[in-house]
Amino acid sequence: MSTRPASRSARLPRAGWRGRALTAAVLTAALALGAACSPASDGLAEQAGEDKGYIAGAGVITQLGPSERGEPIDLAGEYTDGEPFDLQEWRGAPVVINLWYAACPPCRTEAPGLQANYEEFQNDGVRFLGVNVRDEAPTAEAFHRTFELTYQSMLDRDGAAVSALSNVLPPQATPSTVVLDAEGRAAARVVGEVDESTLRALISDVLAEQS
Repeated sequence: MSTRPASRSARLPRAGWRGRALTAAVLTAALALGAACSPASDGLAEQAGEDKGYIAGAGVITQLGPSERGEPIDLAGEYTDGEPFDLQEWRGAPVVINLWYAACPPCRTEAPGLQANYEEFQNDGVRFLGVNVRDEAPTAEAFHRTFELTYQSMLDRDGAAVSALSNVLPPQATPSTVVLDAEGRAAARVVGEVDESTLRALISDVLAEQS
């Protein structure tokens, strides 16, 4: 598996895992989805130590072809306003899950691009879910107001979302973004800050599978 700089304008391949490093230096990481490779071996996770608490730099992208994806991701809970949700009810269209917390610098940098993609794809039925891994509701809601995010977030106080994504993401992988296909299976992930155009390409690829 190779990692190499990704062009902002290039379309990303849909078949098989492909790792692309968006950082200035080449990142060597073992990227896998499922039991074949332990998520803890992902080199990017090492950047998120106790002192830093987040992954610095741009993200590493991986994709899995439709025939190679695992089981659907099951996650239910409440948004910060107390309204319940269940990913099982969202099947039939892609879902974007983003892990974040308010004081995380790359989370703040990527927020406008996430919102831009939400606005672009919501008419196609694409759903977005923010997963706040650290804050209380007032802090999370203030972040949404600051960046004018119109999709909802949940508070992952009990680690339910992190657990649900444990075969997809390495531990302490904040920020990270996972794109689920229409069946609720992980089709792509970005470990680290996600670029707006990269996320647009990942969502477009999954939408194209429904055509």
